[in-house]
Amino acid sequence: MVSHGIKGLYAITPDITDTAQLCLMTRQLLSAGVRYVQYRNKVGDARLRLTQASTLLQLCKQYDAILIVNDHYDLAIEVDAHGIHVGKEDTAIVAARKYLGPNKIIGASCYNQLALAFEAEKQGADYVAFGAFFPSKTKSNTVTASTDLLSEAKKKLSIPIVAIGGITLANAASLINHGSDSIAVSHGLYGAQNIRSVAKKFTQLFLKADQAFSSSS
Repeated sequence: MVSHGIKGLYAITPDITDTAQLCLMTRQLLSAGVRYVQYRNKVGDARLRLTQASTLLQLCKQYDAILIVNDHYDLAIEVDAHGIHVGKEDTAIVAARKYLGPNKIIGASCYNQLALAFEAEKQGADYVAFGAFFPSKTKSNTVTASTDLLSEAKKKLSIPIVAIGGITLANAASLINHGSDSIAVSHGLYGAQNIRSVAKKFTQLFLKADQAFSSSS
């Protein structure tokens, strides 16, 4: 299996049916240096999801970026996306690995449960995601995760940790400083007036954290 080091800003697409608009916004993110995009659409039908996922994949390839499909492993296979992200009610990690093969990325939502993260790592997940850390405009029915969870997970897991849920420029640094390798952002990016500028500012937070770590070590 290939090891995938998820790190930095991770964009999650919003529920939008206008494919041209979705790609226009995503291109702005990619041009700002975003290298991970998760395609998530809970309102579109199968035909729209296929069109959008295929188009986004070609766009990501232009920028040497990775496209991960939320939940729909069959869609990920059909468009040959780079991977899939699953929740506890979705396809099991072992099954997803069997369907997608050894070289695809599999991420798992672990909410606020470290035990789920241990099991996900054991089953072969490439990264785990915890959240929501803050009130989310994308998902309302979320559990609450603490920054202490990030610190504990960082000590005990060997795969990358992604933080998600209501993340903005004002609160992202605390998650990075507590051990998050990546932050997943949807509304904070796609809802911004200047998407490219905001994406660059998020990325700068990781650079500052790396510089601070280098200075202290």
